[in-house]
This record gives sequence, structure tokens and C-alpha cells, in this order.
Amino acid sequence: MAFDYQIGGAYPPPSGVRAVSRDRAAKPAPGLYNICYVNAFQAQPDATDWWQAHHPDLLLRDSGGALVVDKDWGEALLDISTDAKRERLARIVGEWIDGCAAAGFQAVEADNLDSHERSKELLTVADDLAFGKLLADRAHASGLAMGQKNAADLARKGRSLGFDFAVAEECGEYDECDAYAHAYDNRVFVIEYTADGLATVCTSWGKELSVVLRDRNVVPAGDGAYRRRTC
Repeated sequence: MAFDYQIGGAYPPPSGVRAVSRDRAAKPAPGLYNICYVNAFQAQPDATDWWQAHHPDLLLRDSGGALVVDKDWGEALLDISTDAKRERLARIVGEWIDGCAAAGFQAVEADNLDSHERSKELLTVADDLAFGKLLADRAHASGLAMGQKNAADLARKGRSLGFDFAVAEECGEYDECDAYAHAYDNRVFVIEYTADGLATVCTSWGKELSVVLRDRNVVPAGDGAYRRRTC
């Protein structure tokens, strides 16, 4: 189905679009399949102060006490290194997931399943998967489908944990679409940010997967930086 990626700001979906992903603070698009974006494994840059004030021990810190940060996006990693912390975080993020359901979304995409890769070896694949399992269960309890976001090498494990579909950024650019498509029986929403990436995925998977090219900051239509193309 035709897909649009609007996590940087909602706007009327282009003609023919049947599925859209929007931030959890946005309203769903009437009549479409709506996916609720939740940054589940890392803190949004503008939320770091909130975490520091209310749950400072749930932010991952190095041996010197400094926050471990995803420098590409300025996001502090959440500390999912123990069962107790995962349970506490699942209650917090779970409330966001419940909010997605109450707002009328049909699904959730839980961003940053691959946070262990940016953790300075303080987190493991097992930590990410264990937390992902808690979130998938919470989404299902709220009547929502749960989407794996990125982490192509974990696609089969994500599916076995209960994830229902995948949201893959630049799988064409990095030759990862096959992993998602095979694990999720082609239930994959693909976002590319370069023309080369779009051309690659369209050639190989354009008839099977939902593909869209967006500007990297996914700004709303009407912004000068807005860009959108499909296969």
C-alpha cells in the first residue's frame, strides 16, 4: 500500500496514500492505517531534561557518570541493562503506547531496537530484545500491531518475539531489505533518504514493499526542504 512518513510533522497525506506514520503527539489521519512513532529505546533530544528530572537513573551512563548519547541524533540512551529497569521503562513507554491506542492509531513503531550498537558496549542485543518483547506485549494488549524499527540483523528474532511488521530506514541504501522482507513476509514500510537508495529498493522490491523517499528531517509539506517520491 502507498505509504507516507510524517514523524517530523503531520500534513494531509498525498493522494493514494493508505498508510501513514506520525509522531505519538500527532493525531491519526482519518480513514488510513496509522502507525504511531515512539522513540522507545532512546530519549528525544527535547526530553532529556524531563528524564534527568524524573528518572535520572533510567538514562544510560558510562563509568564516569556521563550520559551515553547517540551523537547522530543527540539522543541519550535509556538504560535497559537490567530486568528491573526494563520493567520500569516499559511502564513509562507503555503509557505512551496506550496513548497511541486511545488516540486511534492502529500500530506502533518502536524506534532504536539497535541501541546496543551505540551503548559503548554497556548494553547487549539480549537487552534490546528483552525490552522489545515487553513493548510488543504491551502494544498487543492495547490492541495495536507492533513494528520493528531498523536493526535488520535482528529481524527474524524480532518476528519471533511478536513484532508484526518492520519500518526500515535506508534498507535499499545498505542492502538490508531482504532481511526484513523475508522475516516479515513483505510486511515492511521502507523509508529512503537518497535517490540511489530509492532506485535500488524500487528495482528489487518496489512491487512487494511499501516504499517512500523523504527528506532526512521528514519536514511537513509546504516546508522548503520537503521532499517525497515513491517507486
